[in-house]
Amino acid sequence: MRAHDIESLVSVGRPALSSDGGFAVYATSRPDIAADRAVGQLWRVDLPDGAPRRITRGVADHTPRLSPDDETVAFIRADGRGRAQLFVVSAAGGEPVQVTDQPGGVTDLAWSPDGTRLAFTARVVEPGRYGTVEGRDAAAEPPRRITGIRWHANGQGYLDRPTHLFVVDAPAVDAEPFYEPAPDAAAPERQVVAAVPQQITEGVASWAGVVWTEDGRELLSVPDEIEDRARDLRSRVVAVSVDAPGQREVLARTANLAVDEVAVATDGAVFLRGYDVGSSGVDFVAPGTALWLVTERGPVALTDPETTDLGEVGSHLSVCGDDVLVQDRARGRVRLVRVTRGGAATEVLGGDVEVTGHAVAGNRVVASIASPTSFGELVMVDGDAQPRRLTAHGARARDRGIVVPEERDVAGRDGYPVHGWVAVPEGEGPFPVILQIHGGPYASYGVHLFDETQVLVDAGYAVVYSNPRGSAGYGRAHGRVIRHAMGTLDFFDVIDFFDGVVASDARLDADRVGVMGGSYGGYMTAWIIAHDHRFAAAIVERGFLDPVAFPGSSDIGSFFGQEYVGTDPERIAAQSPMAVVDRVRTPTLVLHSELDLRCPLEQATRYYAALKENGVATEMLVFPGEDHELTRAGRPRHRVQRFDAVVEWWGRHLPVT
Repeated sequence: MRAHDIESLVSVGRPALSSDGGFAVYATSRPDIAADRAVGQLWRVDLPDGAPRRITRGVADHTPRLSPDDETVAFIRADGRGRAQLFVVSAAGGEPVQVTDQPGGVTDLAWSPDGTRLAFTARVVEPGRYGTVEGRDAAAEPPRRITGIRWHANGQGYLDRPTHLFVVDAPAVDAEPFYEPAPDAAAPERQVVAAVPQQITEGVASWAGVVWTEDGRELLSVPDEIEDRARDLRSRVVAVSVDAPGQREVLARTANLAVDEVAVATDGAVFLRGYDVGSSGVDFVAPGTALWLVTERGPVALTDPETTDLGEVGSHLSVCGDDVLVQDRARGRVRLVRVTRGGAATEVLGGDVEVTGHAVAGNRVVASIASPTSFGELVMVDGDAQPRRLTAHGARARDRGIVVPEERDVAGRDGYPVHGWVAVPEGEGPFPVILQIHGGPYASYGVHLFDETQVLVDAGYAVVYSNPRGSAGYGRAHGRVIRHAMGTLDFFDVIDFFDGVVASDARLDADRVGVMGGSYGGYMTAWIIAHDHRFAAAIVERGFLDPVAFPGSSDIGSFFGQEYVGTDPERIAAQSPMAVVDRVRTPTLVLHSELDLRCPLEQATRYYAALKENGVATEMLVFPGEDHELTRAGRPRHRVQRFDAVVEWWGRHLPVT
């Protein structure tokens, strides 16, 4: 796989399944270099034997939700001004009908139980900002008054567009369309939607999630109120009345839960996916994300947060009668598990897959997955039958050439087992080796097709990567052990796994090695090259490099560094790449994005300037308009240019013979 082959990486979103299990609707997305954006549409597959077919032809349609009668699909599509809006279309396909015209864009949606209304969340924009006044750009807007501990978020920018709850009547998909009116001084406004939504929340708090109660009278959501002085990750779950003013609290902050998702069963039972942040309200290191049932006595955990991890990005709940489907990540896989209200768990889908979404009707389950040979497919599990793949979206990537990584376990210097992989080009070698390190730190490498590895293998490099202590998927203790001790056991695990794999494989050249990583991986790369000088070169990307500067600049600076490296200046310095940057001798490429608010650009510029001052051979590449998600969701042309820069850097400092 080469850089341009990212176009073949088709991801499959969370599916929707009809109530009788007769068909599924899902969205695909892939990078398109010519369009320089992600593109995708909605697809339908009739079960059990139908072939997938497109039912929309938008540029980037996503988030399909089926109406209770299975006749209509609601979804999100950008309008002519690039704002995400709510649309509906017949489940059989056809011309969509626009439902909303929200200046700030729609972020989530849900059908009412009777199918007559749609609830959604949308950002509410202050008049005069964000293009609401024709001809006024951002530089002409009035100043922002900031009084809270948080003011920005990666990928969003300033937090002055709170997300609120709305309800709107669902239009008929066969209604006559609206027509562009001729100019008329008496009626200058153009009507583009059939009904005006009702906004049912107000104020500066943002609301996350939109879930109807079983009787259709309330919406459950999680308000996010910006703190005045200190970060507080504890959530409230609030039921907001739809047809009359009023709210009631379903979960109070005193439960000490950070809630990621709310789900409601047909009998009214409320489930949560979240984790206990303790009495401090900020204990998030290796969060024990679990399934909780809300009872009169408070929330009760139905899964063990010490051993079962429901915190994978994109993880969600599917209610099936009295049970709930959840995604459990372990050892680089994400399996689908069915959990009863008594806490009994049964695996529904496992093996060498990462489940990214799911839906259930009766005994039939459909799930979107990634695998070692495909970035995204839809599979069906029918009762006790073996899973059956319904799509072939990964065929194009396989045609480009894929190397399936080999799994390894290595005992570290203290005997601790370290798990990971090695991907090797075809042939006997010996090949130069690149040590690759993931972000997080509470994240993990997995078994899914990974373009970062494939492009390097295609260029002639063996790639070694692991999930050291601090990573997710090996129990909570594995993830928490580096709290206030970054650069210790995690450093040992990364190096010990690398050494063990290289020493045991004659195809790998121990004398020609490089190291690279992004985010926490950027941190660890910078830490390694300050302590180990064997590497021919390094790439430090979007790194957490200066813990001292992080609190006042990062969107998570109000709690991340304090929880991971602590608050004692000496202990912070003992874990800081900037504190040991004077020891670096390795040629280093610093990669960063201009709009990265997670690890802000100044983390890179301060590190780069220090390398320059110390005489290290270094270059910096800054991508305009991109944020922390460049490698995963950036403009396709920027992603290709980044790959070109990476391969060129390695070709210069670690040439393939």
